[in-house]
Amino acid sequence: MSPQSPRAPIILIPARLGSTRLPRKALADIGGRPMIEHVWTRACAAGVAPVAVVTDSDEIAGVIHAAGGAALFQPGDFRCGSDRIAAALATLDPERRHDAVVNLQGDNPFLPDGALAAALALLADLTVDIGTLAAPAVAEEADDPNAVKLVGTPIAAARLRALYFTRARAPWGEGPLYKHIGVYAFRRESLERFAASPPSPLERRENLEQLRALEAGMRIDAAVLDKASPSVDTGRDLAALRAAASRQDHQ
Repeated sequence: MSPQSPRAPIILIPARLGSTRLPRKALADIGGRPMIEHVWTRACAAGVAPVAVVTDSDEIAGVIHAAGGAALFQPGDFRCGSDRIAAALATLDPERRHDAVVNLQGDNPFLPDGALAAALALLADLTVDIGTLAAPAVAEEADDPNAVKLVGTPIAAARLRALYFTRARAPWGEGPLYKHIGVYAFRRESLERFAASPPSPLERRENLEQLRALEAGMRIDAAVLDKASPSVDTGRDLAALRAAASRQDHQ
């Protein structure tokens, strides 16, 4: 079947309790609410697709259910969030009503308005398998391995074709560096192809799931936002986000 512009997307938020670098971060309190609730709320507010959280935790599911949302229990040891949502989608939608799936990672609670729509819009180009997001990296992110860099070539205003993703400072030389933002808008068949592929050598080396797609010959394009929203990878990130949320509350 030839690709077409998606008509019925769904947003799935993978969230597990046993995060390696920051255990239980999905339930970390930010401004009086668990982080996963913030992520779910922002996804719903985007208004681009139905939203569900995919989790291996009764606690996380309970938070989302209490907020009035949908949570799918998907146990198992998955290498990455995209593998988890692929397994969940097969159970959730065996009739294949949804032709595109957004993997919104559960550690980005304050994604900018319009960001999810921008990632999905890239799939209007029928040569694109996966749409994602990037933003100019600030100075302190250039050498931070937790700030993943997207190496890409510009193909239109505020749009890059991804050539590589890395935790290192790249590319070399003068010019902008781009921080990758953890959103993946998959065509459904692209997600299924991704999940059916074994973990790739560069994926294992850099511990970056998107490299599996590139090594399999899939095309990833990125919409470039003016500014990245803060994600939570470490305890320091969480403290900074809590401080920012507190300042907003007192304005």
